[in-house]
Amino acid sequence: MIYCTPELEPADKAVLEEIEDMRRDLMYRLAEPHRWDGQLRRQLQARAIQGSNSIEGYRASVEDIESIMLGEEPLETSSAVTSEIAGYQQALTYIRHLSLARSFRFDAGVLHALNFMMIGHHHDKSPGTVRPGGIYVRNSATGEVVYEGPDVENVPALIDELIDWLNGGDLDQPSYVRAAMAHFNLVAIHPWRDGNGRMSRALQTLVLGRDRILTPEFCSIEEWLGLGENTVEYYRALREVQGGTWNPHDRTLSWVRFCLRAHHMQAQRVRDRLAEAGKVWLLLEEQVDAERLHPRCVSALYQVFVSRRLRRGTYQSDESLSQGQAARDLRELAARDWLTPYGETKGRFYAPGPKMQRVKADFAARVEPLRDPYLTGTAAR
Repeated sequence: MIYCTPELEPADKAVLEEIEDMRRDLMYRLAEPHRWDGQLRRQLQARAIQGSNSIEGYRASVEDIESIMLGEEPLETSSAVTSEIAGYQQALTYIRHLSLARSFRFDAGVLHALNFMMIGHHHDKSPGTVRPGGIYVRNSATGEVVYEGPDVENVPALIDELIDWLNGGDLDQPSYVRAAMAHFNLVAIHPWRDGNGRMSRALQTLVLGRDRILTPEFCSIEEWLGLGENTVEYYRALREVQGGTWNPHDRTLSWVRFCLRAHHMQAQRVRDRLAEAGKVWLLLEEQVDAERLHPRCVSALYQVFVSRRLRRGTYQSDESLSQGQAARDLRELAARDWLTPYGETKGRFYAPGPKMQRVKADFAARVEPLRDPYLTGTAAR
């Protein structure tokens, strides 16, 4: 027996309606292509990868993750963390393909394959295969055991039960609820020696993708979960329902509510970023035109607006330029005080210059707090 889907209350249904309204709004906005869509999507995916991996202690900047996604060497991230990021990106790429596949059924092979993609570089951790023995989750600060997974003898049968449920269980339930329960059951089963948390969060995204919520980078809650106190609340929400050991029951409403709240808050963030992107791009177009710069320079300026830095290879790839063209544009932008160069050769990057810093400060002052859907007040970003 696995953990059961709870019965929702009116407050939960109201939050679900608001999430769906925001999702439809995002879908309509994205139906019309914009110049900034590609960069925004890439950054949102990088933030999701950052969030899920930071929960496990693998920390990298959004800028380095974007470099890894583009096949570049990161500037600050260690080779060990780079391997974790690259593995997770590979798994998410596969999930996007599976979300769009015409013919698909969940099976154990898919889950084991995703786990192998994530941790295949850890040959000593039996990637892609069921753990050989018991498993204990410890508090990283105290060393205390906070959760003990089910006996290894029961794991294959529990995976099979979860697979059966994924393919045919609770199909009348909202997608976000089924995805939350898939996440919870997989992390509670804890089938592998490593990667269980990341796998569970990725499975949540896959369930949403298969239910035709087809933009995983916009519906994932991984970025939200990786933000400071949210990570603490995430572990607290898991432990409240788990109770320390594998003990399936139907008192899972608090977990589902935690996930619905996270989806709502993350959707607000993405909605605000989309609105900001249009305003920023138009402003930068005006500035580029006023200074008689090439129109493609807006792409470089926008990347520096949403990020701490820009590398020549990223701009070159985004605008399909030669190395020389990209280098000349960036030198010109630096000469006009839009960018500030740092480093040399492969380590060279461009940070916001004085003009861009003023633009960023102006938009930072306009940020509105997010609204907690289960409360009447607001929550910090």
